[in-house]
Amino acid sequence: MQPKRSSSIISIAVIVAALGYFVDIYDLLLFSIIRVPSLQSFGLSKEQITTNGEGIIMWQMAGLLIGGIIWGIMGDKKGRLSVLFGSIVLYSLANIANGFVENVDQYRIIRFIAGLGLAGELGAGITLVSELTPKEKRGIATSLVAGIGLTGAVVAFIMKENFNWRTCYFIGGGLGLLLLILRISVFESGMFQETKNMQVQRGNFFMLFNNADRFKRYMCSILIGLPTWFVIGILITFSGEFGEKMGIKEKIDPGKSIMYAYAAISIGDILIGFISQWFRSRKKAIYLFYAITAIFMVLFFTVLKNGSAAMMYWICAGLGFGTGFWAIFVTMGAEQFGTNLRATAATTIPNMVRGMLTVLLLPLFKALRSVTDYITGGWLTAIIVMCIGITAVVFIKETFGKDLNYVET
Repeated sequence: MQPKRSSSIISIAVIVAALGYFVDIYDLLLFSIIRVPSLQSFGLSKEQITTNGEGIIMWQMAGLLIGGIIWGIMGDKKGRLSVLFGSIVLYSLANIANGFVENVDQYRIIRFIAGLGLAGELGAGITLVSELTPKEKRGIATSLVAGIGLTGAVVAFIMKENFNWRTCYFIGGGLGLLLLILRISVFESGMFQETKNMQVQRGNFFMLFNNADRFKRYMCSILIGLPTWFVIGILITFSGEFGEKMGIKEKIDPGKSIMYAYAAISIGDILIGFISQWFRSRKKAIYLFYAITAIFMVLFFTVLKNGSAAMMYWICAGLGFGTGFWAIFVTMGAEQFGTNLRATAATTIPNMVRGMLTVLLLPLFKALRSVTDYITGGWLTAIIVMCIGITAVVFIKETFGKDLNYVET
């Protein structure tokens, strides 16, 4: 049995994981927030800013996809804390390096490296908190981690409004290195310590694919998260382009759209933990938030025509609140698997979703808009993504109150 942990140890783990995710989100969303001014400083045209911006985001997401696998395996082989330390060192140094880039090629390479580092933070933090927290309060604890952490996007926008884009990167890297001091006070998961003495495979990524039931659990866990990164990576990141196509005469600041969205996401992510507790179901809570997301997607593609910048920002906030199921989605992913595969699953799942922006969502959106138009391509992609997400929730297993002290064989 897992040794009981005192409330103070659990509280420290929650606080440190939340602050780690705060810095993670600050650094992850910083490029989207300062995309336009940073690329303008290289003398790029409006069209080049859009195309190169998409390219840099795709490189960053590719880093997240690869990094998720590397850190996930390490989390099950070496421990959850090793990932928390290693990932934050890598992405902090990469963000400091980002402050020195002089052209698009350098930008792509450094964002790829930053993506590799950023991939480890959330999965390891959620896994650690899930294993330290009593199962009755697990959803609330992980929601607090995500809810507090997601405010990093708001702080990133405030920094963008007050500092040069290069300084914003230096601040993010510095915050990450400062966070290493707090990490010293965190204990390793007792469940992980137990598996070290067992004759079981730990961190074998291919075990997620060599069993039909495990593969189904894994794929459903990934597909549930698609609406989140469609909203963040396309609708909100390119809200300026959408606003222009919709006839909004005022200039839309994508950084402000992200700030509004993430302020609302953080509220949603905290609330969903309590709603899941009230429903005593992860799936019912996600269905509710899917419904909210769908409503605001409809509003995005209808009422914004010839609308205003203020209306765009508030609809982005509504979309953000609706997609505030990130914490429960990652927690469900962690709860689907045994201790010897949990960090691998919980770390790769959110990064597979982020990587889907590169390999599925952006290509799908580009393909559909090429045969229709920018707006039509957007709402057609939205319909496809929501249908995939709903199907995945239908087929995934409910995990509320599940005992996590077991292994995969």
